Amino acid sequence: MTFPSRRALLRASLSLLGSLPLLAGAQGGSSAPIKLALIESLSGPFANTGEAVFRNLGWAIERVNARGGVPTAQGRRLLQLERFDNKGQVEESLSMLRAAIDAGIQFVLQGNSSAVAAALIDAINKHNEREPARRVLFLNYSAVDPILTNELCSFWHFRFDAHADMRMTALMELMREDAQLGRIYLIGQDYSFGHAVLREAKRQLGQQRPDVVIAGEELHPIGRIKDFLPYATKIRNSGAQAVLTGNWGNDLTLLIKAARDVGFEGRFYTFYGNALGAPAAIGEAGIGKVVAVADWLPNVPTAESAAFYKSFRERFPRPQDDYVHLRMQLLIEALAQAIERAGGTEPRAVALQLERADVTLAGQRGRMRAADHQFQQPLAVGVMDRVGTPGVAFDVEGSGYGFRVVRQLSADGAAMPHGCRMARLD
Repeated sequence: MTFPSRRALLRASLSLLGSLPLLAGAQGGSSAPIKLALIESLSGPFANTGEAVFRNLGWAIERVNARGGVPTAQGRRLLQLERFDNKGQVEESLSMLRAAIDAGIQFVLQGNSSAVAAALIDAINKHNEREPARRVLFLNYSAVDPILTNELCSFWHFRFDAHADMRMTALMELMREDAQLGRIYLIGQDYSFGHAVLREAKRQLGQQRPDVVIAGEELHPIGRIKDFLPYATKIRNSGAQAVLTGNWGNDLTLLIKAARDVGFEGRFYTFYGNALGAPAAIGEAGIGKVVAVADWLPNVPTAESAAFYKSFRERFPRPQDDYVHLRMQLLIEALAQAIERAGGTEPRAVALQLERADVTLAGQRGRMRAADHQFQQPLAVGVMDRVGTPGVAFDVEGSGYGFRVVRQLSADGAAMPHGCRMARLD
C-alpha cells in the first residue's frame, strides 16, 4: 500500500489538536459518517496511553478518509472517531458504552485494560441479545488477557493484538538462550492481565527453563503506586538477573526508574518496554538489557516498515507523540474492508466479514481467525540500544535509544491453540 503525501493528509484531516468528530464534516461525503466510539483512559494516570491510541486510530482513519472513505450501498462514507473517557474505570467504561449506544454508534474500540474489555464483552453480549435492532461490535486493540478469546470469546468481539500467552512465547525465544539467567523476578499489575502474565511465565519457564529459579513474585495495585522503590529494592535484594513484567503505562516507567535508582543491573523482559517513557527512564543502563515484544517495531529491517514509520513521524513530529502501533492501523483497514464487503454497517453482517479479514500494511499481513476472533500476525522481539548502532536507525521518543530487532516470529509461529466455544448467529 502506498501512503498519501503529507500535504494530502493535512488537507484530508484536522490536526488532532482539536476533535476528530469534526473530521467527517470537514471532508464532505455522500452519506452520513460512520461513527466509531473510542472508550479509553483519556484522563488520570494512564492518559498517555489513551492519547497514544487516539493518535494511532486517528491517523489510520485519516488514511481511509483521504482515499474517499468506505464504499457502501449508500455511497462512500467517511469514518469519524468519537472520544469517550472511561478514566480507567470499569463502571465508567460501561457508562460510556451506554452513551455510545445512545448516540447510535455501532462500533466500539477499546484496549487498555483487560478488566474493562471483559466487562464490555459481557455488556455487549447482553445488549445485543436484548436489543437486536441496536447491536454493536467491539474491536479490541490491546486487551490481551488470553481469556478474552478463549472462555469469554464472543461473536461480537474481535481482538487485534497478540494475547499474553503469544507474547510470552516470543519472549521465551530469548530467555531460552540467556545463559546468564539463573534467577528471575516476576512482577505485574494486580488484575486479570497481570495474573495471566505471571501464570503463563511460570508455566513456560517450567517447560523451557526449569533450571531458572523464580526469585520473587509480586502483584501490585494498578495505577496507584507512586513510589516503586520498595519493589525495586526487593528485586535487587533477590539476586535476580532479570525481571519479567507485563506492566504498561506509568506502572512500567516508574518501576524501571526505581530499578535504575536502586542499582539493579539485570535484564527487563517486558511486553511494553519500548515506549511511553521507559527507554528514557532507564537510559544507558538499559542497553542490551531491556527486551520488548510487539506486533511490530520501528526498526523491523524492511524498506516498507521504514517508510511507514517515517510517515508517522512526519504526521506527529513531537517526540512525546512517538508511539505508533501498526496493529491499530490494520484494525481500521480490516474494519473498512469488512464494511465494504458487507455493503453497510449492520453489525452482524460486518462481523461475518471481519471473520474473513485479511489486510496488509507496511509489509505486515494480518488475518482474523474466525474460530475465536483472534488476529493472527507476526511478532517482533527487540533489545534496547543506542540509535545509530547497526539495526537501530530510529530511536524512541527522541530518547537516543531504540530497539534492535533480534527475533521475528511469523504469524504461524506466533499462533497458539484456543479453547473458544463461540455461540454463533449464522
